Amino acid sequence: MPDSRRVWFAVAAMFFLNGGLFGTWASRIPAVASQYGLDGGWLGLLLLVLASGALVSFPLAGRASDTVGAARATLAIAVAYALALVLIGCTSSLWLTATALFFFGAGHGAMDVTMNSWAGEAERFIEKPVMSSFHAMWSLGAGVGAAVGYVAVNLDLSLLAHFALVAVTMSVGTILLANIGWQSETRPRPAGAKRFPLPRGGLLWVGIIALCASLGEGAIADWSALFLVNVTSATLAQGALGYAVFSVAMVVMRLIGGGVISRLGPVNAARFAGCCASMGVLLAVLSTSFMTALPGFFLLGIGYALIMPLAFSRAANDSDTPPGVAIASVATLGYGGMLLGPPLIGLTAHLVTLHYAFGILGLLALFIVFAASSLE
Repeated sequence: MPDSRRVWFAVAAMFFLNGGLFGTWASRIPAVASQYGLDGGWLGLLLLVLASGALVSFPLAGRASDTVGAARATLAIAVAYALALVLIGCTSSLWLTATALFFFGAGHGAMDVTMNSWAGEAERFIEKPVMSSFHAMWSLGAGVGAAVGYVAVNLDLSLLAHFALVAVTMSVGTILLANIGWQSETRPRPAGAKRFPLPRGGLLWVGIIALCASLGEGAIADWSALFLVNVTSATLAQGALGYAVFSVAMVVMRLIGGGVISRLGPVNAARFAGCCASMGVLLAVLSTSFMTALPGFFLLGIGYALIMPLAFSRAANDSDTPPGVAIASVATLGYGGMLLGPPLIGLTAHLVTLHYAFGILGLLALFIVFAASSLE
């Protein structure tokens, strides 16, 4: 059995890869929208295809995690996820891009479930509250992906060249680091278990809180660049920095998240997070200056940072449901929100402009404050 340090690095590598590939895609969304001449409504529908792929994958990944093992499933899915990113760059029509995005969303969603199941096993093995630090590595990867996207835009790299370069360099190194021969827990599927489980009882409220936070995360990932360009007249290169600032804030908070949660407790930590996110939305929506809006994105990152680690840690340790099924059920609402958030913002922006559509995120952040007690 590998030591605690090596286990942490293995799981952290998978979170970094997942975030890095997603951040890479998010940084080039304006380029895809420009390539096909998509307005907010049509881009929202395109992103809904990505969300659909993830939602289909959640229960299948939960079943795979419990039956073949979370670590083994994570490594296999990571390869498919990286290939799907390259596939997006190979497409030359809107319909082919939509098809590639469906598979990319499926890879992203499936890997989210299996790597969080593996993270729950690692947390119990290490015997420390390290779930937040794993999610910090996701945010770090997303920030790196967004920053590389900024460089790729300035170098005028094609989508294929950019995506292929990132997929190869990120996936090879992280998969080698994660391949430590970890033997995951396996559980047979209970007789009569539903194919598409949804959270019940206390887990339902955990899932709704995760939905509120991840919907915001997804909206920032996919719309922050266009928000800054349209609302603050930022350049395309400057627009990519919004998600990078957001991701840096999430990394910082998640790295210290274990200490924050230990000091405040999960309920008060969630309330603190909801308040920070609300203030971030308010600052971003009321601002028309690029330099003033960036602190708003930083506060949003601080606010959203702790919610998903709290939700998945609660699900992984549920006394009534196997970890893979529990995490998959919470992820159906949680990461479903991350992927459904962008099309929701896009369709709302079509009605009331992107500037004010972001106000939805503030209302959801306030809900987290009032429903935080379910994370106890």
